[in-house]
Amino acid sequence: MLNGKKILLGVCGSIAAYKTALLIRLLIKSGAEVKVIMTDSAKSFITPLTLSTLAKNPVLSKFEKNDTGEWNNHVDLGLWADLMLIAPASANTIAKMANGLCDNLLSAVYLSARCPVMFAPAMDLDMFLHPSTTDNIRKLTSFGNQLIDAESGELASGLSGKGRMAEPETILEVVESYLNDAKVSSLKGKKAIITSGPTYEAIDPVRFIGNHSSGKMGHALAEALYNAGCEVTVISGPSIFNNKDVPYKIEPVTSADQMYSKAIELYPETDLAIFAAAVADYKPAHAASQKIKKQSETMTVELIKNKDIALEMGNLKTHQVNIGFALETENEKENATAKLNKKNFDLIVLNSLNDKGAGFASDTNKITIIGQDNIKKEFELKSKREVAKDIIYEVAQLLNR
Repeated sequence: MLNGKKILLGVCGSIAAYKTALLIRLLIKSGAEVKVIMTDSAKSFITPLTLSTLAKNPVLSKFEKNDTGEWNNHVDLGLWADLMLIAPASANTIAKMANGLCDNLLSAVYLSARCPVMFAPAMDLDMFLHPSTTDNIRKLTSFGNQLIDAESGELASGLSGKGRMAEPETILEVVESYLNDAKVSSLKGKKAIITSGPTYEAIDPVRFIGNHSSGKMGHALAEALYNAGCEVTVISGPSIFNNKDVPYKIEPVTSADQMYSKAIELYPETDLAIFAAAVADYKPAHAASQKIKKQSETMTVELIKNKDIALEMGNLKTHQVNIGFALETENEKENATAKLNKKNFDLIVLNSLNDKGAGFASDTNKITIIGQDNIKKEFELKSKREVAKDIIYEVAQLLNR
């Protein structure tokens, strides 16, 4: 999620400094490159050796590198980073940042940084609530710095209240969300349609042909696109999501014909179309108007092909970006690539019923994204919300070309 991002981590004197070891591990696991600047007081709580080993970079704390006059250039450090993150941020360092005081390497880098700055306070309850601290935090946020707010709980003093540094997992989530929002800025203001869920093809008023699709993937994509600033409409087959209060628009449908009609109506004004629905390939040639009575040991239902919605939209494509899905059980990449070309997709998302935790109704998915350039990107098993983010980042990159 942070592939190639450069994070400058400032560590201040606080008992919460021990959490920075895990934070660095999480940042690097997410793909970031990390450089660490420590204040002298931070070294009383965790050693530079520990943090440099985890960060795979030297830990910096002084302007001078050695006795030869070489120095750690605070301007270069500020220009290097995509994000400066100060965690834990002590009351002392917050006061210096808020008032432009510059007596150590960390504060000098902060005053020189052109990148976004985040800070995660950590201190005792009364220090955190003191008017001078609250005023300094207010000043820092007014400068455009982002606060990762302290949490409540038991503190080192034995008191209980607000002042604990946010947990490393929480900090990582905030950092990923912030930096990845910039990745998807090209999606802002775009009109998107998503087909989602199953379709039900009536045999009679009671029975139908359908499948086990839950609509979870389609609605995770809708949420991610909405959060990226898209105007989103989900053309949704029968699903529990059709009755939920969501911020994007839902057009509920039942059959493939209804889904096709709604797609053909919305497609001309669409910038991005994602075909995530599990549309029934066939429907009964004739649906009975009354419930069919059980009269014999067997029953034959003549089936005819439904319209291929994604193929039809691919033939109509002008300016749109079309994204398809392929659920396969054999010759998976070959079949997905063939579908990509046949249906004029820009990207296709492949998942396999052979992968445990992927497929219908599950909360997780494991995907491979294939583009027109035949480049394949494989992703590990993740929640469908995280999978949706991976997909829209790839779409945003496509729009940025």
